[in-house]
Amino acid sequence: MARFLIVLLLAVIILVFMIVKLGIHPVLALFISGVIAGLGFGYDVGTTITVFTTGFGGTMTSIACTIIFGSIIAQGIRDTSGVKSMVNFFINVFHGKCLELATALSAFIMSIPVFGDITQVLLSPVAALLAKRKKISMSVMGGYTLLCSSLTHSIVPPTPGILAVAVLLEADLGFVILWGIVISLIGLFVCWGFGKKILAKDWIEPREDFIVGVEEVKSDDYHELLIKEEGLPNVALAMAPILVPAILIAVSSFCSMYMAEDNTFNVIMQALGNRNVALFIGVLITFMNGVIGKEKVFENFKNFTGKTEKSLLKIMTNEWVAEALSVALIPLLVTGMGGGFSQIIKNYDNVHEGFNTALGTAVAGSGLPMLLVPFLIGAVMMIAVGSRTTAGMTAAAICVPMMGQLGLSPVAVTLLIGCGTMIGSHVSDSGFWVGTAMFNLDTKQGLKYITLLGSICGVVCLAAAAILLAVGII
Repeated sequence: MARFLIVLLLAVIILVFMIVKLGIHPVLALFISGVIAGLGFGYDVGTTITVFTTGFGGTMTSIACTIIFGSIIAQGIRDTSGVKSMVNFFINVFHGKCLELATALSAFIMSIPVFGDITQVLLSPVAALLAKRKKISMSVMGGYTLLCSSLTHSIVPPTPGILAVAVLLEADLGFVILWGIVISLIGLFVCWGFGKKILAKDWIEPREDFIVGVEEVKSDDYHELLIKEEGLPNVALAMAPILVPAILIAVSSFCSMYMAEDNTFNVIMQALGNRNVALFIGVLITFMNGVIGKEKVFENFKNFTGKTEKSLLKIMTNEWVAEALSVALIPLLVTGMGGGFSQIIKNYDNVHEGFNTALGTAVAGSGLPMLLVPFLIGAVMMIAVGSRTTAGMTAAAICVPMMGQLGLSPVAVTLLIGCGTMIGSHVSDSGFWVGTAMFNLDTKQGLKYITLLGSICGVVCLAAAAILLAVGII
């Protein structure tokens, strides 16, 4: 066991050093550290490469289509202006009060299948507009919008990182989605209830280029806060590409648990609730929205890309797909390489039989509450490498050998790792810099409204997960 722990620690230190200090891309850093771990564990070169590529291929098989389909949905939401419809919906729900929740909850929904960075880019101009109209500090508008873009990105599949963790741990995806949403909402509203007044003490202006010609609203009529554009989609249609796949996956999980295997409805739901099928249905709904709002698609596509394209079919089935692939490529490869690194660790028990039981016994005898183990590993890795995907995958790989002794379900371990990756997003995280740039925060403010707020929320989410564990739900 000493050999395993020493080699694993060395591999992780090398991984962190390469990414943080040397600036080596995570794709290459994960491969190098994985090979070092394999050789240190006593595999020969051929076995090391075979095990790594097996993990890489298995991970890609599990998540590639899901990630690509999610990226296509993001392009469609962008060009149909679906995100603006979501914001208008929440403005109406709250009657113009708590405007930060309008963009925050829109970000919450958007980041379920979409990368958090993309959500930040799409919502930052809207947050700036509302901040100017209602004279709200960007510390509040940005703080909670950024928080939500990270929350579901970290905890709710099918966002790539937590999806890969669920697949690696063989957790039921539907229940991870369901309870991930519950935990995330608890985290959001607890932090919002206790933190809004604190965030509001620091006045931050919105980016000037986002508010050209925008005037402060003097009236109390909340309808004046609505984003008024021709051709905005119906909010139900705008949310459908995101919510329908999540609902299908969750329902299929309930059906598989409570219905007979040959039940007709269960058979249908297992087909529709397959994550790839469900996300492709989301893509088809996105295409339908594009047809319904084609004039808005033409307008937004030109504004975002600078291209003039007269064929709606080409925009949807070619341009959206091409842009989605360019966006998804890096996260996809990082996740695949994380799967390879994870497989190197998982394979140790095949070489040293009985090791997994020994490691789990050692952890169980440490006196540390078992629910803290996956959470702390996820948090430490997030602070170290600055990537939720890499952190989550590495944490999952470390947890796999001790699953038997942790006494936790795969769903619980997945969610606890996700909560851990909410901790410590800082200057090593690319999302940190996207957030500060788009919401007009300097580095110090970013550490306060991204790093600190996100970390507090991660602890709240841990407490929510602990309650669900205590009552036997997860």
